[in-house]
Amino acid sequence: MEKRSQWGSRFTFILAAIGSAVGLGNAWRFPGLASKHGGGTFLLVYLVAMVVMGIPLLMMEISISRKFRKGAVESMRGINKKAEFIGWAATSNAFVIVCYYAVVFAWVILMFVNSWQFAGMTGDSEAASNLFGELTKTSWAIEGTDIPGEVLLCTLVAWGLIFYCIRNGASSVGKVVKFTVFAPVVLLLIMAIKGCTMSGAGEGLAMFFIPDFGALGDPSLWVDAIGQVFYSLSIMMAIMFAYGSYLGDDANIAMDAVIIAFSDMAISVLSGIVMFSTMGGTGMLEKVTASGIGTAFIVYPQAIVNLTDIGWLNAVFGAIFYLMLITLAIDSAFSIVEGVSAAVADKFHLKPKSVTIAICSICGVISLIFTTQAGLAWLDIVDNWTNQINLILIGILECIAVGWTFSLKKVLGEVNRNTKKFKAPLWWFELSVKFVSPILLIGLFVWNMVDLFGAKGGSYGGYPIWSQVAAGWVVSALVFVSGFFARLVINEKKKKGFVEDEIVWKD
Repeated sequence: MEKRSQWGSRFTFILAAIGSAVGLGNAWRFPGLASKHGGGTFLLVYLVAMVVMGIPLLMMEISISRKFRKGAVESMRGINKKAEFIGWAATSNAFVIVCYYAVVFAWVILMFVNSWQFAGMTGDSEAASNLFGELTKTSWAIEGTDIPGEVLLCTLVAWGLIFYCIRNGASSVGKVVKFTVFAPVVLLLIMAIKGCTMSGAGEGLAMFFIPDFGALGDPSLWVDAIGQVFYSLSIMMAIMFAYGSYLGDDANIAMDAVIIAFSDMAISVLSGIVMFSTMGGTGMLEKVTASGIGTAFIVYPQAIVNLTDIGWLNAVFGAIFYLMLITLAIDSAFSIVEGVSAAVADKFHLKPKSVTIAICSICGVISLIFTTQAGLAWLDIVDNWTNQINLILIGILECIAVGWTFSLKKVLGEVNRNTKKFKAPLWWFELSVKFVSPILLIGLFVWNMVDLFGAKGGSYGGYPIWSQVAAGWVVSALVFVSGFFARLVINEKKKKGFVEDEIVWKD
């Protein structure tokens, strides 16, 4: 066994965790949801959800994995042997997510490379909105198997960058995040300054920050805010288990988790300032949408070509925007792979680098499905099931396993082990993990199911039912039975002398 990687410093861990938490959803989904739910009202509810659910669950995962020095699978087995399958479900779901997330990353690279084309589209919103479709040759449906050469090349580049960043685990990640976490902030500030100096920006910022308290009675506001907190912090995806396992005994988890969570929110707010000031300045506030793909690749390009009357300057701002998305996407992408790699390597006593190479190779091949003309439709289906069903169920199961079959006092003791100024109180931690978080997640899951089978008649997105079964329900089933198959493999290996690690919480 190789000696386990460790973060070079507390600062490096915080940067890595922020980088993982801050992703494309901060830049495009957060502003869209704020627009949908009365601006400042959404910000307020999001903050409440962050405090009562997000931060405690983040503390929980980091502290458990730091204690066991293991990834998601072994950490959950340490909590309760019967809970190992939850770790496998989180790991398997992350495996599926990175297969398509890498292609979204590739699309961002593709738009960055082609941002020069905005120079010739000044004022032509239609041409700008069609650029993504022309480059990817997407059919917008389950039709077409051709893979555009430029998309394939960008996908290879995306996977190459992902592997390069995590080739040596915590060591190489620590070096990369010192750039990739600060770069998007700088780029967002540049765009925010440009947006805020435009005529009409004030209207956009007022829409973003001034609350509409009448929206508080809308259940979908609470559902969307809770969902955004849950999806944004990289919890329940095996990532924070991996990152926590690389922490030293002197880590101040209580304070670090708060810093990570509020940094994530701060960058979301900064992204909102960019989006609303820019869309207000270009007279396109009504086009702000909660659809991430639509915002980044169809709507925002229209704003880019209407920023100024100078084509080359618009192209520069277009390049800055997509470079910002690249720096946001890469941290999240490689952190997902690291979460999967750490879990598998820990369980089977394999060399982490060899596992990382294998995962990148396998996921890279699978990701080709999403580079085809039908790739966007396949991605939409898989993304809906992995996030709206799988991730939420994993969260519920994890809260039950830790909150109801283990001692939360022990977990909280690990959270507060090195903190003096700020200690997470037991009543808050226990209330969140045992009651509030699972109840909120169950409510979110029920809401999604009612929406799917009630409002939508059991069909998502108008895609053929067979495609929803194949890419949705079958994939979900495989995620939750992955632990069963893993156990079969382990039992066979035991017959040949394999010995599982003893995972015990030692006080």
